[in-house]
Amino acid sequence: MFESPPFWMYVIGFLLLLGPLVTLHELGHLIVGRLFGVKAESFSVGFGTELFGYTDRQGTRWKLSALPLGGYVQFKGDMNPASVPDPHAPVEEGTFQSAALWKRALIVAAGPVTNILVALAIFFAFNLAFGKPLPVEPDEVGTVAAFTEGSRAQAAGFRVGDRIVAIDGVAMTSWREIQQTIMFQPNHRFVITVLRDGARRDLPVTTASQQLTDNFGNSQTVGLIGIRTLETEERFAPLSVGEAAAMAVQQCLDTGRMMITGIAQIIRGDRSFSEMGGPLKIAKFSGEQMSLGPLNFISLAALISLNLAFINFLPIPALDGGHLMFYLAEAIRRKPVGPRATEWAYRTGIALVLMLMVVVTVNDIVTLPIFGS
Repeated sequence: MFESPPFWMYVIGFLLLLGPLVTLHELGHLIVGRLFGVKAESFSVGFGTELFGYTDRQGTRWKLSALPLGGYVQFKGDMNPASVPDPHAPVEEGTFQSAALWKRALIVAAGPVTNILVALAIFFAFNLAFGKPLPVEPDEVGTVAAFTEGSRAQAAGFRVGDRIVAIDGVAMTSWREIQQTIMFQPNHRFVITVLRDGARRDLPVTTASQQLTDNFGNSQTVGLIGIRTLETEERFAPLSVGEAAAMAVQQCLDTGRMMITGIAQIIRGDRSFSEMGGPLKIAKFSGEQMSLGPLNFISLAALISLNLAFINFLPIPALDGGHLMFYLAEAIRRKPVGPRATEWAYRTGIALVLMLMVVVTVNDIVTLPIFGS
């Protein structure tokens, strides 16, 4: 492990992380498009000026472009790389617009769905290889051993020896579950069920909000109730293929819920906007996780892949979710949205995306160590 990863590790980590994920995302669009007979004019990793490329037998120009912040597939009949329909292009065989509505929807959805499948594959492989962590002594999990100064749990009536068995009615089977549930919800009121003298008691407690900083200087807002629990050992139980797959699906669902909750917390002010990241922060995290070893780096790849899927499914014109929103309107109206409305919607969507990119990039820059953050 590096105390401070060298600059080249940030660059290599960023390229090895986003490059394959973006390529697989766009390949999802391309493969399903070709399956339905839609011709692709270009497939680009990156934006801007083409650095090099080649044209395949089907007429698709494969290229690597100068700005490595994404990629695109431009199908026949698209006006630009954002897949805005060209109102002046003839609707002929092989164009994107000539495909049936359900085919267009599947082609668009294939990109983010591919990112979800990548995350599922990583989680599945980890689960199958390492198994499921289980406590060696289940009856000791979540047992309160001590309180920190100013503990909210102690003020709420917790006692040393209480064992946390559920939070908001959800059974807790490991300290990891207890920790993740509480720490991800600053300023949140929980009803925590403890086992005391053989009887269950429900104790309401509101988490404190505190900034924690990791070894690399990354700051994160967490929720704390001020307890220390008995240290418990864990063992890893092997999983069958079906169990590993089911656990991978649950991990993806849990991660998705955490993303939605995190955004809601930023909007409410429970979490700092500085925790949102753009390209520079992704590069920073990728270099840091690479310095910790390949397993950490691959785990980060799963999280970023799910982030890409989540962002692309947002109903913003110019993103995949925006296209799907137009197709839904077309299905309801039984005719496409007019070209003028479509053009203005895509212009607005592109402006929103660019504005968000500028905001998160500025946020990345001001949180760099050189600015004292």
